[in-house]
Amino acid sequence: MRRKLAVCSTLAALALGAALVAAGPPAAALEPDLANPQVVATGLTVPWGLGFLPDGSALVAERNSGRVSRVRPGTAPATVTTIAGVAATGEAGLLGLAVSPTFAQDNLVYVYFTSSSDNRIVRFRLDAPQTQQVVLSGLARASIHDGGRIAFGPDGMLYATVGDAGVTANAQNQQSLNGKILRMRPDGGVPATGNPFPGSLVYSLGHRNPQGLAWDAQGRLYAAEFGQNTWDEVNQIVAGGNYGWPTVEGRSTDTRFRNPIVVWTTAEASPSGATIDGQTLYVAALRGQRLWSVPLDGAGGAGTPVALLQGRYGRLRTVERAPDGALWVTTSNRDGRGTPAADDDRILRFPPLGSPSTPPSTGPSVSPPSTGPSASPPATACSVRWTADQWGTGFTANVGVTNLGAARNSWSVTFTFPGDQRVTGAWNATVSQSGSAVTARNAGWNGTLPAGATVTFGLQATYSGTNGRPTDFRLDGATCTATG
Repeated sequence: MRRKLAVCSTLAALALGAALVAAGPPAAALEPDLANPQVVATGLTVPWGLGFLPDGSALVAERNSGRVSRVRPGTAPATVTTIAGVAATGEAGLLGLAVSPTFAQDNLVYVYFTSSSDNRIVRFRLDAPQTQQVVLSGLARASIHDGGRIAFGPDGMLYATVGDAGVTANAQNQQSLNGKILRMRPDGGVPATGNPFPGSLVYSLGHRNPQGLAWDAQGRLYAAEFGQNTWDEVNQIVAGGNYGWPTVEGRSTDTRFRNPIVVWTTAEASPSGATIDGQTLYVAALRGQRLWSVPLDGAGGAGTPVALLQGRYGRLRTVERAPDGALWVTTSNRDGRGTPAADDDRILRFPPLGSPSTPPSTGPSVSPPSTGPSASPPATACSVRWTADQWGTGFTANVGVTNLGAARNSWSVTFTFPGDQRVTGAWNATVSQSGSAVTARNAGWNGTLPAGATVTFGLQATYSGTNGRPTDFRLDGATCTATG
């Protein structure tokens, strides 16, 4: 898949839909509980691209079949569409997937795939998936080094990793779009500002087979990259940066090229999908059969990586952070280079430490009740903890509501935004907005709320000006106390 001499194994878009953009972490960073995975889906064949929708479900693209399916915990995958014209040979096929950052308005999903003549990016409306519009075509294709990750950046632009298609000279040829990371408008055009070369989609060059893309909270871009026989890499990507391939593999003293911030031997990695959670970059490794945890130093560099899940699930292809803070990881044991288990390929969900697993459809997920409320309900109906994470003009918030009154079979929480905040998506609740007033109502499975119990939900939103904390929290019309 990835090497010219030793043919061995081969980062992801944070396309969270609605108002989420790739750089914006969905919630405050929480360490994943790697000891307690939840199996979201089984029986897949090379699940590759993965992107989240506003309701917390995900779309997954399977490389060989060209199939896009919708998946959620506790429910069998449901086919959304099969992308027409996918030609899957070797590393080629249906690759990256990204959900539009304005999905709530446009309903658009983007995919990168290999056709019989090229690599291309197309988009379709989720409510009309049979109509697919070409965004970019004409990228050289091959059975190796097709790149294929796509993700929306915090600037709303679409980024794509494109391999050298087995022709090493492509990477240093500024006129070629291969061996590059590209930056484009959502319609495929060249952005008016921000690209380093006038009239060109090329954002960085000198790449062999770049993979996952992820942005930190400051908007810095990082990318994983397959080396040839010696070094795999993580690079911090800057506009116009040259990363050395084919002159350099790994680090060098050649000042024409930017050095990677992390290198691994090829046996340890084959770094594919990636995502950032707070100050940690997670990278899924194929040949290395592990999840790498890379501490970021806040200045564009990295500390010492730590290997997680080593050998537990085989080859790992994609890792994405979900809107609720969980890590989702896909295996790639049916890609011809792994040893599949009976239920491979799988999608695994690792919840944040200390949080409940995603609830089944038959019951709610609430914290256990306390020793019991007093005979007289307290003066306030609930306490509310609001935890927000913001970037650019967007943010997400996790809301924890503790019921201090009588048990409830359904609930609604209302609050008021102090500024120009607009909700564009939510999970674990149905959220509506009228002016600055917001109402969150329970989902079908979490309406039961015992006295002393806590229920959590989250939302995605945009803002302009300042992003102040909401006021006037109420549970079913009764006043709540904000505790955080």
